[in-house]
Amino acid sequence: MSRLGFKQIMTSSERPFQMLGLPPVSIVALAIVFCFSLLFLPGVLAQTSQKSATARQDSARASARAFDSHDLSGVWEHEGIGGRIDSGPIAPMTPWGQAKFDAAKPGFGPRRVPPTEDNDPVLICDPQGFPRAMSLENPEPMEFIQIRGRILQFMEWNHNWRTIWIDGRNLPKDLEPTWYGYSVGKWEGDTLVVKTAGLDERTWLDPLGHPHSDALRVEEHYHRVNRNTMEFTMKVDDPKAYTGPWMLVKMKILKLNPKYEIQEAICAPSDEKAFNKDITIPADTPARAK
Repeated sequence: MSRLGFKQIMTSSERPFQMLGLPPVSIVALAIVFCFSLLFLPGVLAQTSQKSATARQDSARASARAFDSHDLSGVWEHEGIGGRIDSGPIAPMTPWGQAKFDAAKPGFGPRRVPPTEDNDPVLICDPQGFPRAMSLENPEPMEFIQIRGRILQFMEWNHNWRTIWIDGRNLPKDLEPTWYGYSVGKWEGDTLVVKTAGLDERTWLDPLGHPHSDALRVEEHYHRVNRNTMEFTMKVDDPKAYTGPWMLVKMKILKLNPKYEIQEAICAPSDEKAFNKDITIPADTPARAK
């Protein structure tokens, strides 16, 4: 800095300090400090801004990692196309179960037949029921809603609700069969274990026509492994239809989608009938002609 420049700074800087009654030496010292602050202040501000940005990023990462394993709230989607899962081998059927299976007329899979009034119940808009709504073919999302003493499952397909009681009660002994049965759950560590009974035998276990009776008991496990991922398994036990328990869902992965809102997907009988007439049956006829 030239003497002229320094003198100009000094002259312009002296006035406020002179008004305070400071001696010339003090004025010179303060002016020097002022000049150096102009040189180093931008660097200090930049470092402070960088530290603040890093702190915000660290906070965001910590927030993403933090989650309550006992809180399943939110909309969850089935991972994979069509909700593909790893299912266990089917237990051998009893004579009663085999007869029911042989009489079934599924609209999907290797035994598929054209839709009629007496085949797959969902093709005439009967409820899927439980456990089918949670098993094989459902790619639609579902929402978990936790309130005092209960967990509600709000399923996009057909806008069905299911209640899981988590207030410590046991399964009632004499249950009137219903589409979704009666479910109670409890936490075992970080896993929610749900047991269900009282299920209407008009529903199937899957779209292939595997039957069940009103003696069916279902056990589900839900384990939230991180903020965005939940593992789900399901075991079925029906001594009237099968010779032993088996894993209807050995492992399914559910992914959290916090931006999604459950849509209306109602199965209206008139819409389903028109769809079968205009789409399903014509598409199926050439395949069967071959």
